[in-house]
Amino acid sequence: MMTKQVIFKLGSEQYGMDISLVSGIENYMRVVPIPNAPAHIIGILNLRGNVIPIYSLRRKFNMEEVMGTATTQLLVTNCRGTLVGYKVDSVSEIIEIDESLIRPIPPIVKSEETGYAKGVAEKKGQLVVLLDIENILNEQERRAVKEFAEESSKEE
Repeated sequence: MMTKQVIFKLGSEQYGMDISLVSGIENYMRVVPIPNAPAHIIGILNLRGNVIPIYSLRRKFNMEEVMGTATTQLLVTNCRGTLVGYKVDSVSEIIEIDESLIRPIPPIVKSEETGYAKGVAEKKGQLVVLLDIENILNEQERRAVKEFAEESSKEE
């Protein structure tokens, strides 16, 4: 069986997100910062009438946050009923990967904090970490993002 993945970069590393969970790939636009937002939320933006929180995968992965550039993009997902935009350095391609070639994350790396990593695939000699977008947010973050999104929508 094959899986289609949106391949994107954060720094020099490549990650994949199941395309069936991505509702859009957008060019990065000005995000309105919100004071006291949950830790990994950069701010909000109005995307075709929907006010959505923008989540920094760099912050989640303990990488230095960088300013948006011409290649910065947003992967928009509907995660358990909440629209969320994930800021990524760039989207490189959409590929099909044979699921039999996906290897599990080594047990020594698996933890509650890395539960979002569902497997590893190899693409042209480089490892690609495949993300389980349903588990990117832990339960506390999921509640905070949902409440944040609901409050932000009311203020519009």
